[in-house]
Amino acid sequence: MEDLVESILDYVRSDYTDYAIMINGEWGSGKTYFWNNKIKKKIESMQLNGKRYTTIYMSLYGISNLEEISKKIFIETTQLMDKNLRKFMDANHQTTIPEYAKTGLDMANFFGVTQNGDKIDYSDFFATDDKVLCFDDLERANVDVIDILGYINNFVEHDHIKTIIICNEKELATKLKSSNLEMKTFIATYLLDKQGELNKADKPMVEKIRDKIEHVFDKANDYERIKEKLIGETFEYAPKFDYIINGILMRYENDQDLIRFLRENTKLIISTFERSGTRNLRILKHSLNDFKKIYEMVNKSYPNTSHRVMQTMLIFTIAISFEIKAGKVTKDKFVNIQDNEEYKSVLVSSRVLLDNRQFYIKEFDSNYYYNFKSDYRFFKFIEYYVRTRIFDMKLFTKDMEDIRNTVDIENLPGYRRLLTEEYWKISDDEFEKVIKSIIEDVKAGNIVLIDIVKIYAYFSYFVKKGLIDYDIKTLKNVFLNGMNIASLKSEYCPNVEEELDKIAVENWKDDMEEILQHFNNLNTQLLEKMYKEKAEEIFKCIPMKMEQFYERFDKECMDIPIFKYYDVFQLFQRISCASNEDIVIIKERMLNRAIKNAKKLQPELKNLEQLKQVLDNYLNGKETTIKMVMLRDFTKNLGYIIELYNEDQKGRRLLG
Repeated sequence: MEDLVESILDYVRSDYTDYAIMINGEWGSGKTYFWNNKIKKKIESMQLNGKRYTTIYMSLYGISNLEEISKKIFIETTQLMDKNLRKFMDANHQTTIPEYAKTGLDMANFFGVTQNGDKIDYSDFFATDDKVLCFDDLERANVDVIDILGYINNFVEHDHIKTIIICNEKELATKLKSSNLEMKTFIATYLLDKQGELNKADKPMVEKIRDKIEHVFDKANDYERIKEKLIGETFEYAPKFDYIINGILMRYENDQDLIRFLRENTKLIISTFERSGTRNLRILKHSLNDFKKIYEMVNKSYPNTSHRVMQTMLIFTIAISFEIKAGKVTKDKFVNIQDNEEYKSVLVSSRVLLDNRQFYIKEFDSNYYYNFKSDYRFFKFIEYYVRTRIFDMKLFTKDMEDIRNTVDIENLPGYRRLLTEEYWKISDDEFEKVIKSIIEDVKAGNIVLIDIVKIYAYFSYFVKKGLIDYDIKTLKNVFLNGMNIASLKSEYCPNVEEELDKIAVENWKDDMEEILQHFNNLNTQLLEKMYKEKAEEIFKCIPMKMEQFYERFDKECMDIPIFKYYDVFQLFQRISCASNEDIVIIKERMLNRAIKNAKKLQPELKNLEQLKQVLDNYLNGKETTIKMVMLRDFTKNLGYIIELYNEDQKGRRLLG
């Protein structure tokens, strides 16, 4: 960055120049900050032939005609000639006149008289060798860029005034191509029609129109021509963000608690900023302002909130700000996620949300929380605040109470502390007490099954490091027995690998084989139990609640072998009592399901064979009625499904 500063200063120092220089960079990347804090001050401290340099800065944002630029230059220069105004500005540490104040200046300025009644010293207007013009936001002007550059060229070519242009050329190129696109398309189409080219099939119509627009309205080439004449050097602004971010944090120096927290987590701020994939420092500033409000509210209402939770809030505030404000996604991606539990369920479930939100949320999580372990990673009140600008106290209270009751240290049992914060953050005075409380919870089966596995990995590590004095075989038996008890109260864990990845000690897989095997057996039993309960809930809807049955069957049973987990005779009774129409619908749904997912559904083969046998026995010798015809079709359909499963089984045997 210092090399860039020196290159710009070398341009200013040059005795004679007939060209301007350009600083090119992305929106929000800190170009204006760079000018104000790095370039402007150094230029104004320089002297040339005994004269001190004067900088005149103008933002072209919203300028609608060239006259406005002239007016801005005049006001910026007359402020330098008015002694009283200069004294006032110096006393109040003002470097520029605010825009609203300029409009209220005495219009006598425009008639050759300054505010204190003195005549203007016209020699100041004719002196050009001590002035540096800076034009910012070129791409945001409402005047044709070609006209603006032609206007600026007058200062550069004829007056040889040092001139710096700050812009985002990427956006400038887009603006040049997209301006008045409807009018350009109409004229291009008209010209193609007149030339007899419109109906020829030699190339696609869209390509023809695009080529004609570029040929007739090639503003980009005009821009390149005048740029080549006007701009001598273009400098790419690629800032060192750690320096700039440290500068941004200085605005919070008056809040000692907040600035201490932000300084401690500067690396976290920078890494989250970098993961946003943008260079927009403006959004980062806004997000840190939002976090200031969040930090104050949390400290006021929940002063004992853990450091880890506050770090996660910081990451989430920055991340959600970039996702929403950088135009990367629409604002509604998180609207239907109500709390942290639902957020986590989306990450681990196989259900597909509308407009691919599940995929997006998984990408969001893996990107911003990469290598950052935290159980609580979604804050509804923050998402709502960033999205709507409303700080909802009900959402805030709900989230904070949930945090306090699930992950915050003061209210956490020992095992949750071990799993949610680095073990070395537990003080020596607390460590023994935490270990004993965890052992008691393991023995009582008070801990979720997958968490017992993770805790054993920590305890095994502690034994190796000499941090706890336990016989490893005895310890393992305590955990195995605790897992048996815990399995009676635990639920099936679908994301085992993801959970085990949260273990934050080295070589944790050593001596874990027996524990992991026992967990897998118990987890499989919990899966079977979950499917049995699901089957009971779903099949009991036949025959009285068929709409509810269809909805749940289609949503929850397409790729799980649900028929394996329900009693065959009860299923026969329910189907035989269903209406003829429902028997037909069930038959069709079962066949479509089997065709799509034969491999996954193959475990239900045995039960379907039994169901077919029971139905065949029931139908044997029965008089022909519509119901009997429907049931015969149903059992014939079962035969097709059984054949599909058998073929899949044979195919896998051959491959095996």
